[in-house]
Amino acid sequence: MQYRKLGRTGVKVSAMCLGTMTYGNQVGETEAINIIGKVLSAGVNFIDTADVYAEGRSEEIVGRALKGKRHSVVLATKVANRVGPGANDIGLSRKHIMKGIEDSLCRLGTDYIDLYYVHLPDYNTPIEETLRTLDDLVHQGKVRYIGCSNFRAWQLCKALWVSDLYNLARFDCIQPPYNLLTRDIEYELLPLCASEGVGVCVYNPLAAGLLTGKHDPNKPPAEGTRFTLERLGPAYSERYWSATNFEAVASLKQIARNHGRSLTQFALAWTLSNATIASAICGATSLKQLEENLGATEINLSEEELAACDGVWQQIRPIRFFYGR
Repeated sequence: MQYRKLGRTGVKVSAMCLGTMTYGNQVGETEAINIIGKVLSAGVNFIDTADVYAEGRSEEIVGRALKGKRHSVVLATKVANRVGPGANDIGLSRKHIMKGIEDSLCRLGTDYIDLYYVHLPDYNTPIEETLRTLDDLVHQGKVRYIGCSNFRAWQLCKALWVSDLYNLARFDCIQPPYNLLTRDIEYELLPLCASEGVGVCVYNPLAAGLLTGKHDPNKPPAEGTRFTLERLGPAYSERYWSATNFEAVASLKQIARNHGRSLTQFALAWTLSNATIASAICGATSLKQLEENLGATEINLSEEELAACDGVWQQIRPIRFFYGR
């Protein structure tokens, strides 16, 4: 297993991060605990969950799976999404974050979180309030590092400036989507992270499963996939299920086949080939799927393979005049 520094921090995380969004929903507790045990024995030391995953059941399952093994793991969870009907059961206010951390600590059965993400921007709360609250949690010992997810480059840049201005804990990691079909973070976000020493842990490296090559564009998505989830299925379909993407997948599958690789491992290896990426979140729903994902961490793609992937991306996003020089 490869280990990479998380941004400018001293902590090292495995190149593969186990995503647990479906634990307690698509994946039952017994199977989830088996998978977590397997990834730990394979050298994975990075596990990602969130307060909203399976309405909190994911955190509970992860907590039980890590009993007696907690300190060997870099554990990440998140706050910001709606977790109740109340006016303050959402967002990044001091009130909601303080309640969110206590609830997550309880469900996870731990007294600290290694990496605490704000799950998405809150346009109704000043970033100063959010960062001061997170800084308090760091000083209280409840959080080791803080991060953000789904922030635009300007939002991350502003947050880093506020942290510098007021001497507050800063975002040491960001979690954006990134895969062979979704590369827009290369334009501004990744260069910003490389410049400022912010770690990047990406989600959807397989485009919700589209980059496994198992989906047929002429048939509805199979049951039990991300595209058929009751709450998130429509969002995943809007994000990835398109004729353009299926055409790109066909091209990428041929490139992978020409080099003797499965599309799944090829796509994961491509994501990890970017030096700015610290880790890629993979949500395995079975031990078989997990083993294939783990194999990608040992693959190094050639310049020829990388160039072929660039060619497919340029068909999706043709090179145009760009405002930044």
